Amino acid sequence: MAFVLSAERKAIFDSLRPRYPNAKALTIPLLHLCQEQEGWCSPEVIDFVAQELAVPGAHVQGVVTFYTMFLKEKPGKRVLWVCRTLSCELCGAKELQEHIEHRLGIHAGQTTSDGEFTLLKAECLAACGQGPMIQLDDEFYENLTNESVDRVIDKARERAPKAPGTFSSLYLRAEKE
Repeated sequence: MAFVLSAERKAIFDSLRPRYPNAKALTIPLLHLCQEQEGWCSPEVIDFVAQELAVPGAHVQGVVTFYTMFLKEKPGKRVLWVCRTLSCELCGAKELQEHIEHRLGIHAGQTTSDGEFTLLKAECLAACGQGPMIQLDDEFYENLTNESVDRVIDKARERAPKAPGTFSSLYLRAEKE
């Protein structure tokens, strides 16, 4: 089935168009809107973005494969990113990631067998003084230990996951501020 933006996200996208000098410059913002709605950058999303911006599909595919924030496979219900930048690494990010992998029974880049968590590595989550840190869906957790990340995972399991499309758009939040 062909991908289409929701009315709310279409309105956000339309408000962004005048701010960008050309259609190609809108690739990343439109991919963000689509991924927020779909949960990942499916082939249908890539086709939609290419058609919407009248750019080659190869351009859109190149952007999706270059930037790690765009998911190329359908993720689990929750996406957990471990920051692996040097500052977090020096604070124990590698050991934290290994602990999470053991706890969830998967390696980075994989999804748990129950489809609950996808574990990914992030190059930087922008909290260099508070590492190690993770991002779980759209929430950030800093200064983590094995015990505190276990509590984060346990609390996440207790609450219902957000469905794709329910994340508030970073572009919408910027408009309101």
